Amino acid sequence: MDLGSEKIQRILSKYKFRDVAVEELQKINRIFPGMKPSPDTYTFSDSTQKDLLKLNGVIPVKYEGRSYNFPIQLWLLDSFPFTPPICLLKPTANMVIREGKHVDAKGRIYLPGLHNWDYPKSSVVVLLNEMIAKFEEDPPLSSKSTVDTKDPHELLAFVSNLQINEGGVRHPDQTTSKVSVIGGGDLGMACVMSILAKCKVDKLVFIDIAESSTKGGSTDLEIFSLPQVEVSKDLSASAGSGVVVVTANAWSSEQSYVNVVQTNVDLYRKLIPNLAHLSPAAVMLIASQPVDIMTHVAWRQSGLPPTRVVGAGCNLDSERLSYVLDINLNTHKPAWVIGELSDNKVAVMSNIGLNSDVNPEIAPGSVSTKPLLDRAFELMKNRGQRSWSVGLSIADITNSVLTDKKKTHSVSTLAQGWGGIGAEVFFSIPCIMGANGSTRLAGVSLGQEEDSKLRESVTSLSNLMSQLRI
Repeated sequence: MDLGSEKIQRILSKYKFRDVAVEELQKINRIFPGMKPSPDTYTFSDSTQKDLLKLNGVIPVKYEGRSYNFPIQLWLLDSFPFTPPICLLKPTANMVIREGKHVDAKGRIYLPGLHNWDYPKSSVVVLLNEMIAKFEEDPPLSSKSTVDTKDPHELLAFVSNLQINEGGVRHPDQTTSKVSVIGGGDLGMACVMSILAKCKVDKLVFIDIAESSTKGGSTDLEIFSLPQVEVSKDLSASAGSGVVVVTANAWSSEQSYVNVVQTNVDLYRKLIPNLAHLSPAAVMLIASQPVDIMTHVAWRQSGLPPTRVVGAGCNLDSERLSYVLDINLNTHKPAWVIGELSDNKVAVMSNIGLNSDVNPEIAPGSVSTKPLLDRAFELMKNRGQRSWSVGLSIADITNSVLTDKKKTHSVSTLAQGWGGIGAEVFFSIPCIMGANGSTRLAGVSLGQEEDSKLRESVTSLSNLMSQLRI
């Protein structure tokens, strides 16, 4: 695989994990030398565009004793390999796509490996092997002459000779049961108490940051000497944590909202790189405000993969929503609030029951579920995000990480590539949380109103991030 061309090097220089991405590309070349890289511009469903690296080639598929080469295209997002590629079938003029379980009418490929992507356990090599296996069970291409019959036995004979010329940090198998809470005040104290009540921890370190406007409370913890709790003002006490919860804020008296947020960003610059260095295998859980922006900032400053930097986001609202739907409206299905933690947040429901052993999925937007979700939202009115309630929410997420529970939480995470979102933004998406961090649930088609709210949030979050000095 020739990665030395000036155009490819220019694209790779924009990738956030360039060295890791190059290593992955070299592995792909060793196993699938026919996959050729080239730079191009990808257009997302929201009409935004981005210069990315794509791989074009064919994969060998055996069917009914014969071998065929299926043309595919993989677009590597600039956070690759920590986010999965966008995978497409690229049929020739004489081919037709057979829509099925793993391929839609436009050729977009959907596989369990994409749905549950978790680098470094996941890789393009593993994904391509899974693709081959699934296509051998249900071939997604046939000739146009057989489109009416949809007969997979009549796959194009010439496909067998088809050629395409077109041109970090290790995840631990287990996390430690040490938790650090950074930042004092009511929220920091609420997190400490809630984690002690909810989670089994060997040690809980509470670090009261002098620069934070939410300082205070650590003296009382020292006076009453709670078991397993260490109080400190030194970040080094957090070393070796499995979960690091950051509640610190540094609000200033600035008049401009951008300048107020910038004060918090400046505080993070002193905290986040050190915390990531001291606990390189930790899941970092952000509760500072505005949570979506500060989670994005923490990810940028930490150097950790996006799967291990998440924000508390809409998790509290989601838990309340599921409770209201189950108790008041008798739906018995989990639901989540997704998007920006603002008036633009929207509700979605699972199509899997609460007690099912099957991993949950987001149900596509429908006229039947919207009235239920709207009613549940109405019942949730006047329930503010108080410190103790946010602390309970954070403790629940922490417990899912420490026990590798694989529970689905709506947490603020990298939304780029989810549901056709092209911009690098963080907001809440349903994620399966475990010892290795977060795994996003697959995106689905939403109603026009809900989709419009998410797009508005993408624009506003992107605009604010562009004005910050990170």
